Amino acid sequence: MERIEARFHGEGFSPHRHDTYALGVTLYGVQTFSYRGEDHFSRPGNVIVLHPDELHDGAAGTEDGLVYRMIYLPPELVGAASDYRQALPFVAKPVIDDREILNALADMLADLGREPDDLLLADVLARISDGLDRHAKCTRATLSPVARAAVLSARDLLTDCCEESVRSDVLEKVTGLTRFELARQFRRVMGTSPHRYLMMRRLDKAKALLAKGDCLAGIAHHLGFADQAHFTRHFRKTFGMTPGRWVTLNAAR
Repeated sequence: MERIEARFHGEGFSPHRHDTYALGVTLYGVQTFSYRGEDHFSRPGNVIVLHPDELHDGAAGTEDGLVYRMIYLPPELVGAASDYRQALPFVAKPVIDDREILNALADMLADLGREPDDLLLADVLARISDGLDRHAKCTRATLSPVARAAVLSARDLLTDCCEESVRSDVLEKVTGLTRFELARQFRRVMGTSPHRYLMMRRLDKAKALLAKGDCLAGIAHHLGFADQAHFTRHFRKTFGMTPGRWVTLNAAR
């Protein structure tokens, strides 16, 4: 669960998508971004809610620059708050005014230098989950215990084997679902496809290796990318910046 504070002028993030909920609070300036075919603006006090796997960019809306804090919340944590009984809540409006969600995010983002303890995390997740439910307009599909167990088994396998190529027939044997039904149920619980989830776990490992100072070519080879260029393309599509820029920003934190 990644939490960040970002400050910048000028060039922002190029279009990209996460496999997490991106929940943010604008602290200073005007935050502008394109999302689901429309331009949106967030000002101090607004809450930003971006759904997993939705393409978006981000930039400062004025020359004064921008400061915001954001948490990248894994969908399984949102699902766990309802015991995975329903599909993920989808909030169509990405900029909302909700004092309860704002206060929950403030509790989680107040001290980025310290990990939140279990009691705080459970309380905040419950409050955020309830808030997302309030703003979700679509009826949420109910998940059967079989589908729930299958998705979680597939998630665990993909996480453990993210440096390898995982075939659909392997997932079928592990879960007992056909590859097509698993793809449908996986997206309901995780907000993305099994393939994309696997790629994101590779890229999470890539960020850890980048933070250690490993070279791009070595990371690409270690994590199963065709070459450095292939790795860089996937990294930029996912995080909206090149690995080199990410290293620079990470070092400046």
